[in-house]
Amino acid sequence: MKRLGLLSLIVCACCAQIPPPSQGRPTDPDEDPKLPNGKSQRELIVKEDYKKNLEEAAQLAKLAEELKSELEKGDKNVVSVKNIKQTDEIEKLARSIRARLKRY
Repeated sequence: MKRLGLLSLIVCACCAQIPPPSQGRPTDPDEDPKLPNGKSQRELIVKEDYKKNLEEAAQLAKLAEELKSELEKGDKNVVSVKNIKQTDEIEKLARSIRARLKRY
């Protein structure tokens, strides 16, 4: 009985060591699909993500400045619903930017 338990433990440990198949971007540059105009699809996606990151970072900075000025104007014991919604929007933008940056 002990041998059976030890054998099953070894089999489970060996199976856990097998890495899952890689997903995501291709490792071979020849696998990168090309668009009809001959440009790399990956390059186009990277450029678009870069533009979106810049736009959302600017929007994030603007919202943060607005929130800061609103908090400075208000009472230290009172937080408005507008401020809470602004923090939610800031968090949403930050997560969106982070998700795009983690892809590469």
